[in-house]
Amino acid sequence: MRIAGVDLPRNKRAVIGLTYIYGIGRTSASKILAKAGISEDKKIAEFTDDEANAVRQIITGEYKVEGQARSEQQLAIKRLMDIGCYRGLRHRRGLPVRGQRTRTNARTRKGKRKTVAGKKKAAAKK
Repeated sequence: MRIAGVDLPRNKRAVIGLTYIYGIGRTSASKILAKAGISEDKKIAEFTDDEANAVRQIITGEYKVEGQARSEQQLAIKRLMDIGCYRGLRHRRGLPVRGQRTRTNARTRKGKRKTVAGKKKAAAKK
């Protein structure tokens, strides 16, 4: 089954399979299936054409997914960077945004370690 340009895994439960679409998590997937009247335990391969169309209609009508959700998120980050707020500066520098420590850890945001040579001690004069 293909929704919003994403091929959903056929062998997974419906509530899990819908989370493969960017912008839909577990809670949204549960709400979509409840609105469509489909059991969460049903596998995606077992969907009938009517059920698939119902899910597709709900997602396209009520949710921002995939490209639209990604571009909206990027615009929000760009706005923070443009106004120069603290969170925007952290995004610009590639550092953690939500108050995490950076002396240790934070490698995901900072990237691979860049070794800085230690300071040499000045030779003692007599």
